[in-house]
Amino acid sequence: MMSLLMWSFPLFLFLSGGWVFTSKRKHLLLTLLSLEFMVLSLFLFLFMYLNCMIFELYFSMVFLTFSVCEGALGLSILVSMIRTHGNDYFQTFSVLQC
Repeated sequence: MMSLLMWSFPLFLFLSGGWVFTSKRKHLLLTLLSLEFMVLSLFLFLFMYLNCMIFELYFSMVFLTFSVCEGALGLSILVSMIRTHGNDYFQTFSVLQC
């Protein structure tokens, strides 16, 4: 029973992150935070799987490195958009602007 709860916890975290991603899509910051939450839940699942199967944890470090890089990229895009548009609402962005 404990094993089922242990394996369903990362799935619950991933689904709750997906729910926040779909429900709070007006702000760029909230969408980026929910995507980071989903990546961290995937990292938790990967870490638990590799630990359970007694594999090397080297791949989890590579995954964590790539997730930090994509988080920095998302943060730089957020700062760039706030400097050019003044806020992070998707409603103020226009397709005609370059």
